Amino acid sequence: MTVAHRDAKQVAADTAAAAGIRIRELGEPAELRELNELFRGIWRPDPRNPPITEELLRVLAHTGNYVGGAFLDGRLVGAAIGLFAEPAGYALHSHITGVGALARGRSVGFALKLHQRAWALERGLARITWTFDPLVRRNAHFNLVKLGARPAEYLPDFYGPMDDHINGGGATDRLLMSWELAALDVEAAATGHPCFAQPVPHAECALANEDGRPEPRATGASVVLVDTPADIEGLRLEDPACAALWRERMRAALSGRMAGGAAITGFTKDGKYVLETED
Repeated sequence: MTVAHRDAKQVAADTAAAAGIRIRELGEPAELRELNELFRGIWRPDPRNPPITEELLRVLAHTGNYVGGAFLDGRLVGAAIGLFAEPAGYALHSHITGVGALARGRSVGFALKLHQRAWALERGLARITWTFDPLVRRNAHFNLVKLGARPAEYLPDFYGPMDDHINGGGATDRLLMSWELAALDVEAAATGHPCFAQPVPHAECALANEDGRPEPRATGASVVLVDTPADIEGLRLEDPACAALWRERMRAALSGRMAGGAAITGFTKDGKYVLETED
């Protein structure tokens, strides 16, 4: 066991203990059925299109991929699923992570990611990737600030329409995250030192949140800020047209800049992406 993995394993164990949970790998049909039911309760999908099937879960677990579950008082309250990815022997792709309503606010998701990190390091992997909706402010904060991961690519309508309680049937744009497991900022984040973006005095706003609506602004600055809606999931229910406008304007603000070489280097305390373009 390497020093990096030994430390990561201890940090993960301490984080789970502080959350009052126990995390372990899953593989038996009964517990995979429980995991499937947990995810159905979180996403509330069309019954014909579950987030993942029990058969696929069984295959992933049996072939050595990551299927981890978090237990609170003996009950499964959160889970994460990952599969080996390219480059072979270097990366894991974390496909889905969810925490049930009964365990939210206990840092269960954070503990699951740290368990997954230790698992990956034990197997000689150096990176974990995953995707998330860039409109979901709390997930941007979790991914960039609490975990220290960084966006690598903007993926327009990556999954196609997903008609469930969370995605609402609209375009499924995603940011592909890259979590370099042994990076210094990742190690700091894992031990409770969040990676908040530092103030950039000369930054200009490229997309502003004006009374809940996205307002693009012309700018040629090398550092720009892109705001996020406070609650996109609520907005999808209350004002679908405004939610769709956020999707359109977020894509315009991020996709072209990232394709042109700009990098998202942080996320501010008030919910803005920081994009930097090298001169």
